[in-house]
Amino acid sequence: MTLSPNSFLAPLPEGLEDLIELALDLKWSWSHGTDALWERMDPELWAQTRNPWLLLQSVDESKLRALAAEGALRAALRAQVEASRAAREAPGWFRQAYREPPLTAIAYLSMEFGLGEALPIYSGGLGILAGDYLKAASDLGLPVAGVGLLYQQGYFRQALDAQGAQMEFFPYNDPSQLPVMRVRGPGGEWLRVEIELPGRTLLLRTWVAQVGRVRLYLLDSNDPLNLPSDRGITSELYGGNLELRLQQEVVLGIGGWRLLAALGIRAEVCHLNEGHAAFAVLERARSFMAESRQPFPVALTVTRAGNLFTTHTPVAAGFDRFPPGLVAQYLEPYADALGIGIGGLLGLGRARPEDPQEPFNMAYLAIRGSGGVNGVSRLHGAVSHRLFQPLFPRWPELEVPVGHITNGVHVPAWDSAEADEVWTRACGKGRWLGTLDAVDQNVRQLTDEELWTFRCRSRHKLVQDAREHLARQRAWAFALGNSDSDTGQVLDPNALTLGFARRFAAYKRPNLLLHDPDRLGRILAAADRPVQMILAGKAHPRDEQGKAMIQEWVRFLRRPDVHSRAVFLIDYDILLAEQLVQGVDLWVNTPRRPWEACGTSGMKVLVNGGLNLSELDGWWAEAYAPEVGWALGDGGEHGDDPAWDAAEAAHLYGLLEHEVVPAFYVRDERGIPAGWVARMRESMARLTPTFSSNRMVREYTERYYAPGAAAYRRRAAEKGELGARVEAWRRSLERGWGGVHFGALQVETAAEGHRFRIPVYLAEIDPDAVEVELFADPQGDEVPVRQPMARSEKLTGAVNGYLYEAQVSAVRPLTDYTPRVVPRHPEASVPLEAGPILWWS
Repeated sequence: MTLSPNSFLAPLPEGLEDLIELALDLKWSWSHGTDALWERMDPELWAQTRNPWLLLQSVDESKLRALAAEGALRAALRAQVEASRAAREAPGWFRQAYREPPLTAIAYLSMEFGLGEALPIYSGGLGILAGDYLKAASDLGLPVAGVGLLYQQGYFRQALDAQGAQMEFFPYNDPSQLPVMRVRGPGGEWLRVEIELPGRTLLLRTWVAQVGRVRLYLLDSNDPLNLPSDRGITSELYGGNLELRLQQEVVLGIGGWRLLAALGIRAEVCHLNEGHAAFAVLERARSFMAESRQPFPVALTVTRAGNLFTTHTPVAAGFDRFPPGLVAQYLEPYADALGIGIGGLLGLGRARPEDPQEPFNMAYLAIRGSGGVNGVSRLHGAVSHRLFQPLFPRWPELEVPVGHITNGVHVPAWDSAEADEVWTRACGKGRWLGTLDAVDQNVRQLTDEELWTFRCRSRHKLVQDAREHLARQRAWAFALGNSDSDTGQVLDPNALTLGFARRFAAYKRPNLLLHDPDRLGRILAAADRPVQMILAGKAHPRDEQGKAMIQEWVRFLRRPDVHSRAVFLIDYDILLAEQLVQGVDLWVNTPRRPWEACGTSGMKVLVNGGLNLSELDGWWAEAYAPEVGWALGDGGEHGDDPAWDAAEAAHLYGLLEHEVVPAFYVRDERGIPAGWVARMRESMARLTPTFSSNRMVREYTERYYAPGAAAYRRRAAEKGELGARVEAWRRSLERGWGGVHFGALQVETAAEGHRFRIPVYLAEIDPDAVEVELFADPQGDEVPVRQPMARSEKLTGAVNGYLYEAQVSAVRPLTDYTPRVVPRHPEASVPLEAGPILWWS
């Protein structure tokens, strides 16, 4: 495999050749050592694009020659390149923590990646999380290969017309101007992956983006040899109809795994970032079938152990579901090649596999093809138990096999220069590259003066950035024929600044603050304690309700009493998000619990000394304490009850009026709000390490990747011999479970406890293939009781019947306990891989 840039870049002057290497490594999106150099080349282009690769193609040749003539600059450039190469080769946390690495490659598949504005292939939180994941994997030295799609347009760009209505634009992503390279095969040809579609073969071109130590591979259908309609499969992120979405997910999952094979990357772990990539579990199993000559059920059992599915969806309606006929149209030949037929393939994506009317659910396929499943916050893990209960009938909701790893953000990508200076002084340069030991203690040593000075400088810069954004916004508005766009002098660099930016969707309740616009207006317009707001966000092009919410805000912001105190900044993207989270004093978030799976925007303010006021949902439900911010809501679920929304709006106004604003403006003799700064310090110290992608990636490695890779290797050894045994065990349970039944239960209670004795008739099932146990629901925050019952004598005259016994404490009444039979295998995950269960009644 070789890599080649795709551009019209002219030869660089001698001494500047290394700029190509630096420009094509997206580490510059979080390591800013070369920022000053890019800015010198073209300040305006750099400010608007943050794309060094585009800069190199655009800058005047005479400018480059002048830079090359500066010996000090050439030396600094050489030092930067050498430092970058040394960092790439240095052992990271992974190699230091695992002297004998437990795996060699992790494949991370995602529909979107938000690495920076120079590579616009993301829409929002899912993509930003994926981008932060890759950056943290690079920092920690994890052997990750990302796989995604290179969109010709990506997500839409936003403007507003004179009435505040959202307008969408889809500019073309010219690959020659993106920091990506072509991937070439052994003969120098452009590496292509083939997928069979109905009546034709789809060709997918391969690109790669270097992200520090790791690589992100991207597939693109815009090949001249494809049909015109097929060239548009990778045209737009989350656009088009169900057929286009299915095509994209086939490309990502099946094409993505084939690409890894073509590259020679034999990943032990396949991490599905949402169900969009679920077809990868089929292609991975198909690949193992070809290697081992095992049938599909065994191949899936083998490869499942190394697959991890992360769900980000808090409501069942959020899962991608496709009509059975559409799936059959595209995948029937593929299902036949797997040996399971289209009925078998469709059954993997249904709660009721034999129901021909049930849609095909990508999340269900991902669960049935994975050895681990996790939500993205503690609360979301609990919500996911309920969402996936249909796949595990008769199992208690709390035993539905979904864990959780709370999301985190890549701190070096989101901290400002001011924040970096403060953190470096407190914790050193390498603070985010290891286990984060002592970070909290070091931050707590920062003085009130240091923290408040840093916070004020950050706010001042945000006001400056917002005014510049408004100036460009005004020019764009005039270009669109909107003359009512004069912003004047807005925002005060010394006023309490609230940030509110997110996707405008009903469940996020972006207009909760507008429930009583006059009361909000009084809060903003107070002369003695001024408050200001900066808002941003997009509504999906087909979400008319979300668009109406933006218009409602625009109308409010035009009121004379708040016109200079609140602004809406259009075209919310990574660059604007950076400016907001780096500068605001308070981040406000008002989702409808429990519909915010995690939310990471509020995490990004932590490193920059900002505080949070948020609904007790997602990450804030586990992060909140009075010492670090403010909470909205009572921790319960109230649906879309208008009365509850009104009550929460009143609560929100009250928090701002009686707690937030006074905390900011009550100052000591030095002019410092000591109470506010105390919350800053504690928030930075306690929450920043916990909600960093550093912690998140290490947790994935320790809890899922290392165990999953080991389990996969055990199952795959000897052409899948162990996998075949696990599958035979599962099939034996499936065949014989209907004959399992209980006899009469006997219970004796004495001082030492309750003694249970019960006959169990196992029919054709091996007694070592099951566990008989007493189950009791948890009390409070405890885990449920699962007391194994010992198998004693064989029942006289019975076929495969045994007496089972157990004794438990008499602290709880005997009616709390129920005998049950569940599958048992030392190498299997129950109930994820085997779900039958029998309860005594």
